[in-house]
Amino acid sequence: MMALMVSEETRTMTPPTVRSPTAHDAGKPGGASTRAWTMRLLVLGIVLSALNLRPAITSLGALLEEVRVGLGMSGSVAGLLTSVPPLCFAVFGVMAPRLARRFGAGAVVCAGMAAIATGLLVRPYAGGTAGFLAGSALALMGIAVSNVLMPVIVKHWFPDRVGSMTGLYSMALALGTALAAAVTVPLTDTLGGSWQTGLALWAGLAVAAVLPWLPFARGRATPPGAGEETAEATQARGPASPPAEHARVETPPLRMARSRTAWALAVFFGLQATAAYITMGWMAQIFRDAGVPAGTAGLLLAVTMVMGVPLAFVIPRLATRLPHQGPIVLALGACGLAGYAGLYLAPAAGAWAWALLLGVANCAFPLALTMVGMRARTGPGVARLSAFAQSTGYLISIPGPLLVGVLYQHSGGWGLPIALMSALMIPQMAVGFLAGRDRTVEDEAAR
Repeated sequence: MMALMVSEETRTMTPPTVRSPTAHDAGKPGGASTRAWTMRLLVLGIVLSALNLRPAITSLGALLEEVRVGLGMSGSVAGLLTSVPPLCFAVFGVMAPRLARRFGAGAVVCAGMAAIATGLLVRPYAGGTAGFLAGSALALMGIAVSNVLMPVIVKHWFPDRVGSMTGLYSMALALGTALAAAVTVPLTDTLGGSWQTGLALWAGLAVAAVLPWLPFARGRATPPGAGEETAEATQARGPASPPAEHARVETPPLRMARSRTAWALAVFFGLQATAAYITMGWMAQIFRDAGVPAGTAGLLLAVTMVMGVPLAFVIPRLATRLPHQGPIVLALGACGLAGYAGLYLAPAAGAWAWALLLGVANCAFPLALTMVGMRARTGPGVARLSAFAQSTGYLISIPGPLLVGVLYQHSGGWGLPIALMSALMIPQMAVGFLAGRDRTVEDEAAR
C-alpha cells in the first residue's frame, strides 16, 4: 500500500524549490556578492543539517542498555525502538515533496531541524516507553523530511557539483553519526551518569542547525503547478535577469512504480538502511555482550561511523566518474560480509577490524544518495525518485532491527541475528548492481 501511495505521489507533485532571500537581487548592485553570501549560508545549512541526521539514533545505541533498564524494556521492545527510525522515515519521508511544494524546501528543512531539537529535548523526560517513543518519532520526523529534500536541494542549487556536494553532505552526516557514538557515554559520565542528560544534550546541535535556514524559510510557497528553472535556462538567461522561479516546466508524468531502476534503487536503499540501523542500534551491544567495556563499545561504534567521513566524500566523486556503479556496490558488500563473519567468530578479539569493515560497508548510504542524483536527468525527476526510493526503502527496512531484537531475546545470543545480517547482504549487492546501470528513470517511468 505504501508503494502505491508513493506512486500516486510521483504522479501529482511538482518539484520543490529552495527559496533564496536574495534571488531577485541578482541584477542589482552588489547582487553578485549577496549571491555568494547566500550560497555560503546554504552550504553551512546543508552541513549543519547533515550533522543532525543521525545523533538521535547513534546516541541511543551507545546508551541502549541504560535506556532499557531505566524504562523497563524487554529485548523485543528495544528491537521495536530500533525499528522506529526507518518507520518514521517511510511514513514522513513521502510527505516531504508535497510539503516542500507548499512551503518551500528551505522552510521544511528549517522546521525539520526544529522538530529534531524539540524531540531530542523532550524524549528523555517524557516518562515511560510511550513518551520516549513519541519524542523519538518527533525528532525522526524532522530527520525524514530532511533526508528526502537534501538530494533535491543539492541538484537544484549545485547541478554541476552533485558528486562533490553529496560527498560533503554525506561526510558531515557520517561525522555527526560518529561523534554521537563516540562522546555520548563519556559526556554522560562527566555530567553525572544520567542517561537522560546524555541523550538530551544533542538537542543543542539541532538548535544551531535551525539558524542558517531561517533566511530560506521566508519565501512564499510556489503556486501549484510551478516548476523549477533548469541549469541550462539559467545560463542562457544570464546573471542579470531574475530567476524564473514560477515558470512552468512541461514534463511527462513519471510513474516510478513502472521503473525497474527506481525499484532496484528503492530495494537497495532499504537493504542498506536495514544494515545501517541494525549496526547503529545493536553493534555496541554485541561488543558489550562479548565482554568489551561500555566506553570501548561506544568507541568501536564511533569507528564504524567515522569511516564514512573520508569515504563519503570519495565514493560519490568516484561514482559520478563511472558509467556503472555496480563494482562499488559489490566491494562494499564484500566488506560487510567479512565484518559479519568476524563478529560471529571473534567479536572481541578482532573488534577493531570488524568495526572498520562494517564502517566501509555502511558507505552504501552515500552511494545510494549519489545514484538518486544520477538516475534522473532533471530536478523534478530527482525529487520524485528521492521520495520513492527513500520512502519505499525505509518501509522495507522496518522489520530488520525488530527481528534482530526478537532473535536476540529468544536465542540468547548473537549467532542467529548475525546470520540474518549476512543473508540480507546478498540481495543488497544484487539490486545495488542493477541500480548502478547507466540509465534514467525518465526513460522508464514516463510511459
